[in-house]
Amino acid sequence: MRRFNIALLAALTLSTALSTAPAQAHDRTPPLGLANCTATACHFDVPPGTYDVTVRLGGDAAASTAITGETRRSLLPETATAAGRTVTRSFTVNVRTPEGEPTGPDGTPGLDLALGGTAPALADIRVTPAHHARQIILIGDSTVCDQPGDPYSGWGQQLPQFLRKGVSVANYADSGESTVTYLENPLLWGTVEPLIHPGDLVLVQLAHNDKTTDEATYRANLETLVAGIRDRGGRPVLVTPIVRRWFNADGTLDNDIALLVNGLGVDLPGVIRSVAATEGVTLIDLTAQTKALVESLGVEGSKALYLYNEKKDNTHTSAHGATVYAGLVRDALVARHLLPEDRVRVG
Repeated sequence: MRRFNIALLAALTLSTALSTAPAQAHDRTPPLGLANCTATACHFDVPPGTYDVTVRLGGDAAASTAITGETRRSLLPETATAAGRTVTRSFTVNVRTPEGEPTGPDGTPGLDLALGGTAPALADIRVTPAHHARQIILIGDSTVCDQPGDPYSGWGQQLPQFLRKGVSVANYADSGESTVTYLENPLLWGTVEPLIHPGDLVLVQLAHNDKTTDEATYRANLETLVAGIRDRGGRPVLVTPIVRRWFNADGTLDNDIALLVNGLGVDLPGVIRSVAATEGVTLIDLTAQTKALVESLGVEGSKALYLYNEKKDNTHTSAHGATVYAGLVRDALVARHLLPEDRVRVG
């Protein structure tokens, strides 16, 4: 049962009535806090927008707390606290409708957080509208998106836990999409493009479903996305796709299935690299990085990154694999000076 006092309920009713206003319009409302929480979850009746969340974790007993939100997004990694001690952590979260995949269900209005970890303990929480937060927008497919159901997880779903207050992730990746379908669907590019603000980072990873896209079309589609992002003042980042876990007999991944060479013989990661070079766009070569990692782990060790054990699936990642791959993206953003080090979590 959610616990609301009368004053807070009145404030939330007013917030609902003004749901078309931006989050920043609610600066005068009292901070939303612990009254909105149970022992395992919190719900805040806020309109779509970007919010800073500050939590105090711990208590009388030793505890270990992780926080997820909305459609299974990892917002804060598991954090241990000693008995009698508390720690304060902050993060910034994007609230939108639909709250997960753009073509999926709307989800629950407002901001929902779930308390997890081996022994969760929330001592206090405050939710306030974010000011001047840096936005990372994700355009991608099922290997990136906010997957609605366990055991699936996209790397974009795990990326927020690596970011501190002041940077939010707006994940507009969607299962089954190619460059062709993403550009055609008004719920996808037609929705995302107007949301891009000057200075936003926009990461694009589309390749897994371009199975029958010819090279000229694929190249043109990537160029269209790059131009559209730049026209809005955003900074495009092209990301080559994660590899499929498809080994050769010698333990390498040097085959078309693993390295995303499509049915027409188009080397999709190769085209992405070429467009990045021609257009002067930042490149994150996730294909090369995930290839090296999967090969280093070998046939058996790499199974845990994907859903091989659960679903005999060598394309989609487990929560563990998605977290590892999100860490690679975090490292690449820092290495390319797209995010300052004080805005990322290490480890």
